[in-house]
Amino acid sequence: MNRAIPAIFFIALLAVFTAGSSAWASTKTKARPPARATQRAAVEDGLAEAQLIAIYRLIGQARTREALHQTEQLVQAHPHFLLAQLVLGDLLSAQTRPVRMLGDVPDTAATAAAPALAELREESQQRLRALRERPPAGAIPSQFLELSGKNRHAIAVDTSRSRLYLFENSAAGPRLVADYYISQGKSGTDKTAEGDLRTPLGVYFISSSLNPKSLKSFYGVGALPINYPNPYDLRRGRSGGGIWLHGTPPNLYARAPKSTDGCVVLANPDLAHIIQTVEVRTTPVVIAQQLQWVSPVSAQAERKGFEPALQAWRNAKSSGDVSAVLPYYSSDFNSYGKPLTDWLPNLRSDMAKLKGRSIELKELSVLQWKDNSKDSADTMVVTFGEVASGAQTGPVRRQYWLRLGGQWKIFFEGVIG
Repeated sequence: MNRAIPAIFFIALLAVFTAGSSAWASTKTKARPPARATQRAAVEDGLAEAQLIAIYRLIGQARTREALHQTEQLVQAHPHFLLAQLVLGDLLSAQTRPVRMLGDVPDTAATAAAPALAELREESQQRLRALRERPPAGAIPSQFLELSGKNRHAIAVDTSRSRLYLFENSAAGPRLVADYYISQGKSGTDKTAEGDLRTPLGVYFISSSLNPKSLKSFYGVGALPINYPNPYDLRRGRSGGGIWLHGTPPNLYARAPKSTDGCVVLANPDLAHIIQTVEVRTTPVVIAQQLQWVSPVSAQAERKGFEPALQAWRNAKSSGDVSAVLPYYSSDFNSYGKPLTDWLPNLRSDMAKLKGRSIELKELSVLQWKDNSKDSADTMVVTFGEVASGAQTGPVRRQYWLRLGGQWKIFFEGVIG
């Protein structure tokens, strides 16, 4: 094979891998042994992309014979991985002529398949970008102010990078254990209405896990619905529903970066790993236009700025005086369709049951949301077990707090367990 071919695209890859390959390797870890039914898929999670990245590295180093051999193996293992097929075509073409760019097909074919080529090139760029722009070591998304022991895992999605990051939570805090390429809505992000083909932005939770036997093959190995629209979405008039993390049809390994009706879509092996790893109802899913990575110390400092408001609410509720706790609720408070006036009997009943006992907030989780939308405000999503003094258990509550005029107010509260 002629290694002297001036392949502009291939040579440009060298700088990318010199800077990014070690970072990629350091963040990919394997999960605990999976259930037998999905063992093969889980073992392969992330491997196809890792193999593609290794091929890019070989190309960047002008080791094209090895790259061709490995690409043929990758395509044989995943014949529906279209990006790998495109790289194989380029490597075969490079034996006889210079390759100017990814998907350097004849002009007539390029014209006929322009949209598909553009999508594959974008997918390639997003995968490379995720390799080049790794999260700082030990950093966490700015939304993760505090995760409780109930949050054994957490997910953060960066739509600008077409990337999903999976965290494992422990006594030492959240730890990044894997990350995956994802596809998002055809019209981008910031969903506002049914059918707008956008992926929502915000703090969500996995609400259920759908058995693939009950789904069309279009959804691949399964689906994890999230609770869009959440109370903050409803407060802002957002509508629609049916937002899932799901897989791909059997005849497609991955989809284009912007190709869904609003869902977050992963390759089937990647989703299989996530399904058997995360927990329903307690796993938060943050979807952001662009994740901001911060140190755990910085997140703690941000949380401490909110804690006085939360503790003041706890003290007011412990006092048994309804008039003392009411100022912490916003005038437009709503709980599952009940405005504050209709929900007030619930609050009185809860406080009466305390019989003057103080309450403790157990298994506290605090997730922050900020964005640049015109109707956006700083929001905290707080989940805790409300346990009265002397009791062993209590209701699990979730509150949504909004910063209004410099003060934190609760605009939603509900019992979730």
